[in-house]
Amino acid sequence: MDVGIGLLAAASAVRRLRPDADLVLSSDPDGMPWGPRTPEDITTRALATAEAAAAHRPDALIVACNTATVHALPALRARFEPGLPVVGTVPAVKPAAAGGGPIAVWATPATTGSPYQRALIQEYADGVAVAEVPCPGLSDAVERADEAAVALAVAEAARRTPDDVAAVVLGCTHYELVAAHVRAAVRRPGRPAPVLHGSAGAVAVQTLRRIGLPPAPEAPAEGTLTMLHSGRAAALPPQALAYAEGRRLQALSPAR
Repeated sequence: MDVGIGLLAAASAVRRLRPDADLVLSSDPDGMPWGPRTPEDITTRALATAEAAAAHRPDALIVACNTATVHALPALRARFEPGLPVVGTVPAVKPAAAGGGPIAVWATPATTGSPYQRALIQEYADGVAVAEVPCPGLSDAVERADEAAVALAVAEAARRTPDDVAAVVLGCTHYELVAAHVRAAVRRPGRPAPVLHGSAGAVAVQTLRRIGLPPAPEAPAEGTLTMLHSGRAAALPPQALAYAEGRRLQALSPAR
């Protein structure tokens, strides 16, 4: 679940590990965007989006949204666990800091500087230089598949990123869809390219672990796809097909 197509990265990662998985993608275009909303409003929208997915009786619920994880994860777990495991999306500060830094954390303005993100940095990056880089407009541009707006927002965030960073944490699930643009923008002449750290792969692994299902990347590709827009049955939105992750999911058969 996510407000929009930021869920594509996690869904695609699950698909790589379990091609036979039936996927339910629940988004909330009626409530878009979540970022400017109050924490209480985000929680209300996230719960409704999760309820729509839970009606399909999944084995696990992935909160494929950093903003929803920051503000709504306790409420989601209180509502659905232990019957339905809920897996949040945490910016990959820990593996990025393990390389010794310095690192940059790209995130939405609502997440940048939040107590949640600051606590992650304090816990996992103590002693490592960390630059928190807000990326206004980037997730919206990715959502619209607006290449010009993506390029502008990425370039502006790259200008705010210190030249010496060894790693960049993609602290919004939308950003993973344009990782190639970010990688090119943060390269500095004469310096090694910073390593990008997304969350989708780790979230997929954690989800399978929570439900006791081993990875089976060679499983027959028999999985199905259900798409929900604010609780309504829908197809993948056209902008999802601008990204490789969306095109891979399009190949799945609709659930019956």
